[in-house]
Amino acid sequence: MPETSTPVSGDTATAGDPTEVELRLPADGAYAAVLRTLTAGLAARLDFTMDDIEDLRIAVSEAAAMVLEEADEGTVLDCRFRLTPGELMLTISAEAQSPTPPDYESFGWQVLATLAAEAAIDTAPGSYAVRLTVRSSLES
Repeated sequence: MPETSTPVSGDTATAGDPTEVELRLPADGAYAAVLRTLTAGLAARLDFTMDDIEDLRIAVSEAAAMVLEEADEGTVLDCRFRLTPGELMLTISAEAQSPTPPDYESFGWQVLATLAAEAAIDTAPGSYAVRLTVRSSLES
């Protein structure tokens, strides 16, 4: 039976250390808005500009769509955030017994590659994950 709770957990480290946050949601597109809203809130906490936050919301939507397309039915979308001053690292993953190889020519990938400082897709039997690193334009 699939897990029915949707926990949000966080680890606030001492000053100067990164903060880590994890969100687990049903792997269903209906919950994508929750992921986008949390991501925007975390970026605001890091003093990202409004333009940076909007770009991040778009990138997270594309990343979530890629993962949801590969996710096995009834699984959980695991979203892990690592916050450091001026930078947000995010991994969105789900169980996928037979993930297809990444399509680096797809529109979604092109959006991610444009909006993120770093982006990667990790596929392995049993898992599909998209990793992003986004930096504040104020840090440039």
